[in-house]
Amino acid sequence: MSVTTKKDEQLDHSIFDADIHGQATNMQYLGRIMGWVKPHGKLAAWSIILVLFASLLAVLLPVVITRVVIDGIILGDSKVMLPDFGMNSLNTLLTQTTGWQPITAACVLYGVFTLLCHATYHFHRVSFATVVLSALRDMRYDLFAHMEHRPSSFYDKVAVGRVMTRITNDVVGLFELMMGVGMLIGEFVPFFIALAIMFAIDVELTLWLLLAIPIFTVVTYFFRQATRRVYRTIRNTVSQLNQNLQENLSGMQVVQLSNREAHNLNAYREVNRENQKQEINAIYLETGYGAFMDNMVNIALAVIIWVGGGSAIQESISLGSVILFTQFIDMFIRPIRVLGQQYNVLFRAMASAERIFQALDWHEQINEPEKPTALPERIEGKLEFRDLSFGYESDNLVLRKVSVTIKPGEKLAVVGPTGSGKSTLIRLLGRFYDFPDKTIFLDDIDLKKIHSSEVRRRIGVVMQDFHIFSGSILDNIILGTKGVSRKAAIRAACLVNADSFIEQLPEGYDTQLVERGQNLSQGQRQLLAFARVIATDPEILVLDEATASIDTETEQLIQQALAKIMVGRTSIIIAHRLQTIQAADRILVLKHGAVKELGTHDELIALGGVYHTLNELQFQDVSHPPDSP
Repeated sequence: MSVTTKKDEQLDHSIFDADIHGQATNMQYLGRIMGWVKPHGKLAAWSIILVLFASLLAVLLPVVITRVVIDGIILGDSKVMLPDFGMNSLNTLLTQTTGWQPITAACVLYGVFTLLCHATYHFHRVSFATVVLSALRDMRYDLFAHMEHRPSSFYDKVAVGRVMTRITNDVVGLFELMMGVGMLIGEFVPFFIALAIMFAIDVELTLWLLLAIPIFTVVTYFFRQATRRVYRTIRNTVSQLNQNLQENLSGMQVVQLSNREAHNLNAYREVNRENQKQEINAIYLETGYGAFMDNMVNIALAVIIWVGGGSAIQESISLGSVILFTQFIDMFIRPIRVLGQQYNVLFRAMASAERIFQALDWHEQINEPEKPTALPERIEGKLEFRDLSFGYESDNLVLRKVSVTIKPGEKLAVVGPTGSGKSTLIRLLGRFYDFPDKTIFLDDIDLKKIHSSEVRRRIGVVMQDFHIFSGSILDNIILGTKGVSRKAAIRAACLVNADSFIEQLPEGYDTQLVERGQNLSQGQRQLLAFARVIATDPEILVLDEATASIDTETEQLIQQALAKIMVGRTSIIIAHRLQTIQAADRILVLKHGAVKELGTHDELIALGGVYHTLNELQFQDVSHPPDSP
């Protein structure tokens, strides 16, 4: 039977490559983002207080110019009693206290308000940005931690570039979203304060201006829908560009050897062209919306001059109040304009939010036991596979009823044609995939009752292809493993004969490695892989084609090391070159996922079956090919 569950069958990994349909509302995204903001709530509250104070000052500044300077000082208009919100009284108090001329006091008052306004806005922006950056730092950490715990089955089907886009570019997109929200707060607070003042001065003129709101709303709504579609497409094209770059730059040698440059360039050109097309569409939308808003400002000014000017002639409103309306018109229209301009940012960011929460909500994982069985400090190392069947897909089995018992300290070799299931057996042993209960046992304990981290701590795996991380040679041996000291790492390197080349390096074990360890040979990197595993002192050692890509001299060094490190350890050796496993205690032969033969080298040769055939094919004298039938 296959391990693939009904739940697993329903997982559609293609959504990571597909366009995003936006099933959740924007407010739902913002609500979830607030979960990362809450720990920084005090600083966020302080930022809100600052923006409220700054907004009040921003509204009072034109009041000082129009109601104090123009109406009160220049015109001396005392006939029309309109609200000045205490500014004239404050100016009078300042004049009486200092002995300054009224115009001087008004200028000082305006200057102080200006300085306070800009300083307060500055501290608001700094505090708000700090909250946003702190929240996104935590989000990026949580997202990385979440993706780090997705199983191998996930990364088998989802391109790494897609995941990288979510952790990097999309988090940056959310920064734009949250800063955009902060900008809108800073624009809409003065809007409502100014609106209240406008109603207090002239209800009719204010209502005339409010007639423009439905027009703004309708145009902005359609602009929102268009930009949302465009920027969602843009994000997907950017992800495709990243994936294309990652794939081709990582495999550049293969690209050049196969003369694939032109093909890859054409593919990149098409994706790049689509990205350009969508970016141009976004510019068309943005500039069109900007032109519309400019015209609406001019219309609003015309209404103020027409209605307000008539009222001023009839002396029902002061000249300063009309001028105040013209200054407030910016506060009146600017928030809606900024909202429209921010849609290109907000909806780009909403597409990023969709992608991030898509990843965070993906809970595919290895099933861990609720109450895991604790292992002793040292295990015996007995392994048993009981009637194990497994398939990466439910309808395609890779292993078929595999049964074999490996005694503690035994060296078992696993051979078979390509695709026979050798590496799959090891991946299941390392708990990288789920498999049926009671099919794999460690010291007679069902492997699924042991936490995967505990299993991996007891099993050391050396693969043909392994990863070198940035950092020193010592860092790449220890890998941050708790309990592995520098002394233990050096001892492991000496045990696998890696110290012979390490000590010749300029800084020895502290030598910094370039990307993927390119300043080391393949053989040297392989020796590091052995040292990395031995440093953790595992009870079980697995070698998955560990010597397939190294030279003969290095292989001899490794074989000498293996003779030492296998002592007292249960060992599983997967190899294509049969000469490397002839000394194994037993050899397991797999074909089409099933056990075909099991025995010593001599027993299997005498059997004259699959192993005998593989042996003949590898060891026949190529200078004397067999006669044709």
